[in-house]
Amino acid sequence: MTKRKRATVFLADPAADPREGGPSLGDERATLAEFLRCQRLTLELKCSGLTPEQLARRSVEPSTMSLLGLVRHMAEVERQWFRQRMAGLEAPLRYQSPADPDGDFDGAVADPRVVEEAWRAWREECAFTDRFVADADDLGMVRDLPRPGPISLREVLVHMIEEYARHNGHADLLRESVDGRTGE
Repeated sequence: MTKRKRATVFLADPAADPREGGPSLGDERATLAEFLRCQRLTLELKCSGLTPEQLARRSVEPSTMSLLGLVRHMAEVERQWFRQRMAGLEAPLRYQSPADPDGDFDGAVADPRVVEEAWRAWREECAFTDRFVADADDLGMVRDLPRPGPISLREVLVHMIEEYARHNGHADLLRESVDGRTGE
């Protein structure tokens, strides 16, 4: 068996990494917001410079996971947690439906308009989340949801950071399979 040589090619010049320079000694809200910002930027970096075809490339059969699917999925997750659950708004899902619960991944096709719409939706949901978190009186605010039950804004922020971190691990592997690029 031959070993495949793998070179680490970073996605961003370390000196120009957009994740650097945020608050490092902030209060709890600033700290959680900064960790979320960095996880979001990591997803964006993993997708940078790719064509619609590369973004829509599936990992391995039978998986429907792709980088574009992850962008759509994270837009949907932010929408569910912050617009629907925490803000209590009537906001229909963007991609998922009872008929297609995996619509975020299934609809991630190599069409420039689909790519553009996914990034627009993701940015809209991130902006809503950021405003909601900034305007909240207290991270201890609680919503009593059917599932999972009572949950605080603090817990949702930590969950969102975890959600991005997990999917950024997927994005790392997906990006490497597209063009061999690895790194943060």
